Amino acid sequence: MNRNRIHLYQGLAWGLIIGYQLLFISLNYSPSDKVSLDKQLLLQLTFMLANMSLFYYCFLGVFPLSLRRKSWPLLVLGLLGTPLVFAGSRYVLQEMLLPLLFGFRNYYPGTTLLYYLQDNAYFLPPTIVLAGAAVLVRDAFVREKERENQLLVQVLEQQKTQAELAFLRTQINPHFLYNTLNYLYAQAYPVSEPLAEAVLRLSDLMRYLLHDSHDGQIDLGREAEYVENYLAIHRLRFEENFCVEFAQTGQPVGGQRVATLLLIPFVENALKHGVVNQAAHPVRIRLHLPAPNQLEFSVENRISQHHKDATTGVGLPNIRRRLALLYPDRHTLHVHDDGHTYRTQLTLLLGA
Repeated sequence: MNRNRIHLYQGLAWGLIIGYQLLFISLNYSPSDKVSLDKQLLLQLTFMLANMSLFYYCFLGVFPLSLRRKSWPLLVLGLLGTPLVFAGSRYVLQEMLLPLLFGFRNYYPGTTLLYYLQDNAYFLPPTIVLAGAAVLVRDAFVREKERENQLLVQVLEQQKTQAELAFLRTQINPHFLYNTLNYLYAQAYPVSEPLAEAVLRLSDLMRYLLHDSHDGQIDLGREAEYVENYLAIHRLRFEENFCVEFAQTGQPVGGQRVATLLLIPFVENALKHGVVNQAAHPVRIRLHLPAPNQLEFSVENRISQHHKDATTGVGLPNIRRRLALLYPDRHTLHVHDDGHTYRTQLTLLLGA
């Protein structure tokens, strides 16, 4: 609801209230009344205008300011000023403007200031209470709208995160699948046990890739199995020249939940950009659980000087972005690169 519409509704409300008051006086007027109808209407109109000034003094000033600052002294001080606001407004309207414009006033000449203030104090409570109630209703409405907006923002953020994660997952380069398919094609001529094993491993990989999870997570054991199958297919391709060690230590790997395809980018990058055929410098992959809800995953490899492909694979910025989306304030990622050895160390605090 925009401000113009709010002001319109307030104007209509005041118009209805003042109109009702004037109509009530008109319908109940009797020629025997001591005060003429036009004077009664003018007195009531100016009285309502004074009430409006008191209302907005409380609605826009006293209550919001004291609530915002959570200050009782400020509230008391503001309420002490209400008699001056109402009586002052009424005095200007009825004791200055009416005599000037219409030749009559409300109070008799010689009325003392103390009596004037006491008489006007009688009319304060209803308007003050109304202003306070209006502030509470307005604040409740604002809080509800803010809550709805926050929920909407959360939904949009979740949708954005899901879209970004879906995009990031598409960036995982499937070049190893292409190489594997080429290998299977070459082995298809003489049917062999290695070929059957490769097909089986590849089937497990594809089954994992097609796994549908409602929350984008999977058991850590399944993720570790995917890494093993991935390495097994590469080992079949390179045979005895594939020097990669994969160790699982610490607490048992079981039903802990982890984001799907979270670990494989580190392994993939190590095999693409690292040296995998030197027994003296094997690629070392370690999955360690120091506690059931804490994961440490490290990959270390010698840097290959002949196969630096900067255009394929999942880049480190994408990996960091995905971790930031999935594990905000629950992960650390350290990267060591001295030009000869490349090492990544990921620490995660897993969910319950």
